[in-house]
Amino acid sequence: MRYEVLKYNRIRDLRNDKKFSQMLVAQYLNIAQNTLSQYELGERNIPNDVLVRLAMFYDTSIDYLLGLTDEPVPYPRKRIK
Repeated sequence: MRYEVLKYNRIRDLRNDKKFSQMLVAQYLNIAQNTLSQYELGERNIPNDVLVRLAMFYDTSIDYLLGLTDEPVPYPRKRIK
């Protein structure tokens, strides 16, 4: 079953634009490479914690990853203490 296409295209496109391998991003996310591949193909839903880490990794917003905005620049973030 395929989930929403837009967000999955965006995470793949962001990775490709930066010329990152799936293995590199998967290691950062602490997941298996095939899990990231399934996220990018829309074969598996992305958990919220992974969405947060992807947004931080690519310096974008979750709204952008989910296709709720076409503006990739995130809102100012809170400082985590």
